[in-house]
Amino acid sequence: MPQQFNTSLSKEVHPPKRRAVNILKLFFKLVVTAVCLWYVSTKINWALTWQLLQQSNKWWLFAAAVLFILSKIVSSFRLNIFFKSIGVHLSETSNLKLYWLGMFYNLFLPGGIGGDAYKVIALNRNKKQSIKLLSAAILLDRISGVAGLAILAAIYFALISTQKSYSTSILAAIIPALIVYYFFIRKIFPTFIPAFTNTLLLGLLVQALQVLCVYCIMFSILLTAQQSAYIFIFLLSSIVAILPFTIGGLGAREVVFLWGSTLFLLDKHQSIYISILFYLITLLVSLVGLRWVYKNPITKENL
Repeated sequence: MPQQFNTSLSKEVHPPKRRAVNILKLFFKLVVTAVCLWYVSTKINWALTWQLLQQSNKWWLFAAAVLFILSKIVSSFRLNIFFKSIGVHLSETSNLKLYWLGMFYNLFLPGGIGGDAYKVIALNRNKKQSIKLLSAAILLDRISGVAGLAILAAIYFALISTQKSYSTSILAAIIPALIVYYFFIRKIFPTFIPAFTNTLLLGLLVQALQVLCVYCIMFSILLTAQQSAYIFIFLLSSIVAILPFTIGGLGAREVVFLWGSTLFLLDKHQSIYISILFYLITLLVSLVGLRWVYKNPITKENL
């Protein structure tokens, strides 16, 4: 199902009456992204950030890209566990293609077909599974990622905090929070309970791989001081970037890095360098999804 599949899918996801809404959403995201980048530009010298990029060790950046790709492969595998919980059986290869195409749509068509919406509609048509269950699977996949971010953020906050009693309380709250999360799924989405432990651990692994990615970005400019503080800011910026207010988190992530560098007395140009490089890696990796825009990523043997 090449171009015909995607054309009909686009019409189904976005009937004419919703196009105006999508255009407004895209306009809003563009404005917020532009305002955020403008705000950051008033606080830093972009030439110095560009100079850091020119001086960076490209092998460390290559390692960062590899780790990011690995994180997305693990994330795809985690999502497939949720799909299997509702009887949607995809090969890991087809699921990875679908996941990569979703990444492409999320970044390059922010006001059009969202990556999550594409996956729901495509699987609904090809696997005849309900949109409600497919949406629940993707929602829980997102939540498991946020849970991994929150756990690592709590750990890194404990490493950099001078108020040990406060940071200890946050660490101690992880277990009760996970228990609440478990019973929430058990109450609202009982179908996914068998996948709880595996997806939670994989969510933690995904974020750990991206943390290692950021370490490589820091090593590319020989940044070894206060690394834990930079990682903590990165984890917070990743949570903020999930909010659908900017283009792929661009602008919002940079603002968080800028504020964080001020709070922890870090070099703001190095902070923005980390943020921009992580976004560029995300952009380049997501571009691979273009390959399946006009080719159904769900292969015939899985139909």
